[in-house]
Amino acid sequence: MECDRCDAEAVMHAAYSGAHLCEDHLGASIEKRVRRRVRRDELIPREASPENPQTWVIGLSGGKDSVVLTHILHDTFEEDPRIELVGLTIHEGIEGYRDKSLDACVELTDELGIRHEVATYDEEFGVRMDDVVEDDPENMAACAYCGVFRRDVLSRYAEDLGADLLLTGHNLDDEAQTALMNFLEGDVAQVAKHFDASLGPLPEREDQDDFVARAKPLRDVPEKEVALYAHVNDLPAHITECPHASEAYRGEIQQVLYDLEERHPGTRHSIMAGYDELAGIAAERYGDDGGVELTECPQCGSTTSVTGDRCRKCTLLDALA
Repeated sequence: MECDRCDAEAVMHAAYSGAHLCEDHLGASIEKRVRRRVRRDELIPREASPENPQTWVIGLSGGKDSVVLTHILHDTFEEDPRIELVGLTIHEGIEGYRDKSLDACVELTDELGIRHEVATYDEEFGVRMDDVVEDDPENMAACAYCGVFRRDVLSRYAEDLGADLLLTGHNLDDEAQTALMNFLEGDVAQVAKHFDASLGPLPEREDQDDFVARAKPLRDVPEKEVALYAHVNDLPAHITECPHASEAYRGEIQQVLYDLEERHPGTRHSIMAGYDELAGIAAERYGDDGGVELTECPQCGSTTSVTGDRCRKCTLLDALA
């Protein structure tokens, strides 16, 4: 099959659009969507200038999503003195798995010539995920522990690095799964929080003085297209699932979306189109009188919504001690 835009051989058929694309036009399509998302979400403020540059910290795991995001952003802003990119990699203490992805991060950042910082759970908390999974004092899935610790490290390091934005490699599949989970759980407050945390255009989000603003420029691109982009561009991505991954509910939602997309191409895009609009409405409703009051954790000083008590990170670390 030929590419719809040239005579080259197509490497992908996008059922949701009907397009057949070759390597070059697939890459151009993905890059266009990422750059369009940067514009739509108004990630570059008007006051940004060579004299007042923006620092964008990318959560660089070494997986396909974060590697592709870093590659595209570097190509986009390499000659733009208003934007400085910094890669931040977190080593959770998972033997073999994170070591290989860390190697991919080092290779990528060395090749692109961007700053790269590494943080470890061992140094930050005195724990390793391999040990956490074995002990499991709270009888929880590994992802529940890891998510709390990861969010804490990302937030603190972003602040320490003077970040204006913290960017993550969430793709269209990731976001559609989260949207569907929030709908099925009936959690309107979480929908509003999702909008203010990373979905809405920066000027429309509620005041974020307590946190570094987050963004997901890859969220319009399906997962399979991200993987194909990494492959055809020979990017050093470590495409292997975490050995401790066990989010059973998300896995079920993922399969539901796979099946729906197979039978009804464009389902993911439709979900996110409606979800973005509804999330904005929910944020307006909950921003004024339904928001959660943030306080300071008395143990570590981190911002928390657990009024009068320690943050979730501190309670988990005490349980693991």
